[in-house]
Amino acid sequence: MTVCDYQPGLEGIPAAQSQISFVDGQAGLLAYRGIPIHDLAQHSSFLETAYLLIWGQLPTHEELEAFEHEITFHRRVKYRIRDMMKCFPESGHPMDALQASAAALGLFYSQRNLEDPAYIRAAVVRLLAKIPTMVAAFRHIRKGNDPVTPRDDLGYSANFLYMLNEQETDPFLSRIFDVCLILHAEHSMNASTFSARVTASTLTDPYAIVASAVGTLGGPLHGGANEEVVTMLEEIGSVENVAGFVEDRIARKAKFMGFGHRVYKVKDPRATILQKLVEDMMARYGSDRDYDIACELERVLAEKLGHKGIYPNVDFYSGLIYRRLGIPTDLFTPIFAIARVAGWLAHWKEQLEANRIYRPAQNYVGLHHQPFIPIEKRGLE
Repeated sequence: MTVCDYQPGLEGIPAAQSQISFVDGQAGLLAYRGIPIHDLAQHSSFLETAYLLIWGQLPTHEELEAFEHEITFHRRVKYRIRDMMKCFPESGHPMDALQASAAALGLFYSQRNLEDPAYIRAAVVRLLAKIPTMVAAFRHIRKGNDPVTPRDDLGYSANFLYMLNEQETDPFLSRIFDVCLILHAEHSMNASTFSARVTASTLTDPYAIVASAVGTLGGPLHGGANEEVVTMLEEIGSVENVAGFVEDRIARKAKFMGFGHRVYKVKDPRATILQKLVEDMMARYGSDRDYDIACELERVLAEKLGHKGIYPNVDFYSGLIYRRLGIPTDLFTPIFAIARVAGWLAHWKEQLEANRIYRPAQNYVGLHHQPFIPIEKRGLE
């Protein structure tokens, strides 16, 4: 059998043809369905963007209104799912709780019919509506409290922040959070999206697809990096400590969380937008010491490692925003998942349009023609 060229991590090897998003890593460009991310962040809402990603076009006023109404109507989750979450250990990571809860949805909506547009739309609505509710619910349940009931009079982002903090949020902050969801909604063939498409190719249900993608997103090399960024900034402690911190990490060949990207060789365009959001928040609510540390860290690393294409990615500034919104650090990645559900569902729907199950090859590098050794003789040589 011919040995094929092997690329660790499948780097540079196309795994699908897609019309969903475009990334130019050299120019620092990102577009959803051809619309630049900067335009969506400025003019769109998360649910409008989700509609664009999943159905391939911006909705009319009537279509968007109907979509928003459906999602509002389906925010609540079954009491048995809440009861299941009450059995989770308080020390468990919210991403594990979310993965289990997302998979459990499939038990309640298991009438799979992937050729029925009504089934597909219902699954899209349920997942977009219920994932935020489950994330917020686990925050309260792990403290021994009942979850906060969704409010039908609040928009998507405002309702999530209300369920999370049990108080209404300033509309200014709700809009910032909504933009964060737009920025995290989709990013071509990243690890969790690839996981989603592989799972989708087996023609399983969309709840299992989202659960598999959530599991992939949870790793520190993917969505989990935004948690590590805040920890890193707190470890540095002050602007004056940045230079020494950088020198030490470079000497130890340690990673700088929130920096570098497999695709972008310049600053991630999402990081640029997020940085502006942090500055908008500080202009209204006061300065943030960690933001000053972050800016100095970005400056020093540009001098030291910019020639290697090491610049801030989407995780670098998002944590500063989430912390100001009163979001616990270990919920940063579940919030990433709330947004990325839109992208995963878009890829699920696209995979169904011309499906073929994924079955990549491998290059076997092990031994051949080895004898079977009886158990009584093993370890005697």
